[in-house]
Amino acid sequence: MTKVITYGTFDLLHYGHINLLKRAKELGDYLIVGVTAEAYDMARGKINVTQSLAERIENVRETGIADEIIVEEYEGQKIDDIKRYGIDVFAIGSDWKGKFDYLSDYCKVVYLDRTKGISSTSLRTQDNRLKVGLIGDAPWLDKYRRQARFVNGMEIVGVATFHKESLVQGLASLPLVTNDIDELLAAVDAVIISSDPLLHHAQVEHALKGGKIGKVVSVDATCTTLRYNKEDKAVSGANWGGMGEWGPIALLPIFQLLGTDYTSKQIVVRGEKGYVHEGEFTKIDLVYPNAVASMKVATGVKSEGELIISGTDAYVYVPSPWWKTDYFEIRYENPADNKRYFYQLEGEGFRYELITFVQAVSTGRENSYIARNISSALCQIMGDYYNSPNTLRIN
Repeated sequence: MTKVITYGTFDLLHYGHINLLKRAKELGDYLIVGVTAEAYDMARGKINVTQSLAERIENVRETGIADEIIVEEYEGQKIDDIKRYGIDVFAIGSDWKGKFDYLSDYCKVVYLDRTKGISSTSLRTQDNRLKVGLIGDAPWLDKYRRQARFVNGMEIVGVATFHKESLVQGLASLPLVTNDIDELLAAVDAVIISSDPLLHHAQVEHALKGGKIGKVVSVDATCTTLRYNKEDKAVSGANWGGMGEWGPIALLPIFQLLGTDYTSKQIVVRGEKGYVHEGEFTKIDLVYPNAVASMKVATGVKSEGELIISGTDAYVYVPSPWWKTDYFEIRYENPADNKRYFYQLEGEGFRYELITFVQAVSTGRENSYIARNISSALCQIMGDYYNSPNTLRIN
């Protein structure tokens, strides 16, 4: 008996779904259909699924095509299912062509032609899409636009900036480009004010709080890029500098792991004040009652962009670029005990920030991974960096 398996959300079941199921069934004798769970869909950015899991399963069952229905709940389950059920053929729509070639190590992979002119997305009214505007001049602003296409339920429709001349082509081609924020606000449901990407430190934090490295006594984070040439004073956009571009990113794991109740801090800045290259290198040291932390950020000085969390039993090493968190390693005194933990990050981390943003606006509930006291502490240090007389400047 030839066993076939396919997967999908199957929201608002339509004839395109039915055609795909029929074609999959024709590839063998027994068809297993995996229907995605709500939590898994949300993690992938599909936040505007209309029907519940129970409704979607019932819709698939009523077609009479599936011999068995299972629930897909986590990344990597496909391999587990293929092994568990003795699958001979994995079938999926042609819009995923190439994405699942790796499964050919376990069974035959077949990409089925999609039915043209119909999709669950097209059945949902455009009025249900969240119209989002961008405000700011950050160099990374266009990444929101590029990553928004991977997030269901939202559309980037415009940008408000005081530097139209410096917009990249993608942003400049948006339906609305203005220097009037009120004009943008009138055209959108919500706005994203340019801010640093809030990428996932959850995997590292989970391992640490599980006691795998003992008591955390030190956190060291470094983020640098040679973005600006000091001889080039014709730098477009706002005066970001190393601290403006990288500061919150480097401080975030420190505050997530050690909290915000530090007892003292020292800020050292290298760069010309009031100049576009201000803060080309910044180092901040924080002292806690039972731990210390250090961060280095720069746009004019290069260093290894790593994250190191030191504990009494082991330490966590996250290689450059650690802010993308592809994997991290827990290293012990005995190298044979070292362990690696992998985290699949699809595309840019901006995608996950957009998912959280749309979820918060759509549900009216805060879904942020970052607590308000941490956001306040980030703002406080940024304010001290720019305004405190205690900031030490070197040449």
